[in-house]
Amino acid sequence: MRPIADAIRQSGFRRWYERELLRGHGHLVLLLLSALGALGGVEAVADSHGVDRAAMVLCAALGAGIGGWALRQYVFHLTRAEAVAHQAACPSCKAYGRWAVEGDVQQDDSGPRMQVCCRGCGHRWAIRG
Repeated sequence: MRPIADAIRQSGFRRWYERELLRGHGHLVLLLLSALGALGGVEAVADSHGVDRAAMVLCAALGAGIGGWALRQYVFHLTRAEAVAHQAACPSCKAYGRWAVEGDVQQDDSGPRMQVCCRGCGHRWAIRG
């Protein structure tokens, strides 16, 4: 996965935000499908014996594992997108999402931050990502 600043620099904030939300909701769909698979595996365990039972338990555990990973990814992408979106309005002219990333991402005590510049008024501020 490439850094936020590079992705925003290449396609712009609005497209990055849209893609981040789509990526997160794609993981939500995967979560729902894996939950169905896990529940189907649990239901099939009751009707199976021997090796079939072990295979069904494995399928249920695999579905649960994939579901856990998908849930984590869903929360990560949506949280990251919303955290950046809440800082996307220019403090000076209040234009939303009309900024460009300047330079590389800098790391400080509170995490990574990128320096941005408003395309409307030229005001500069830092966005934590």
